[in-house]
Amino acid sequence: MQNTQAQWLFCPVCNHKTRIKLCRDTVIERLLLYCPKCRKEMLVNVEKLNIDIIKELDAQTQSR
Repeated sequence: MQNTQAQWLFCPVCNHKTRIKLCRDTVIERLLLYCPKCRKEMLVNVEKLNIDIIKELDAQTQSR
């Protein structure tokens, strides 16, 4: 088994940790990323731990 170290995915807006861990060779297209610290949602592509923001969305709170 190959020894790959996982790293936290950081928010591109506030630079804090999100709840997602990635390996170095992970490729993700169109991930809806939510940051619990700054409460922003954004659509991102991730390749080799580099984050490209596609579109920044407004997080909506749900009310009952």
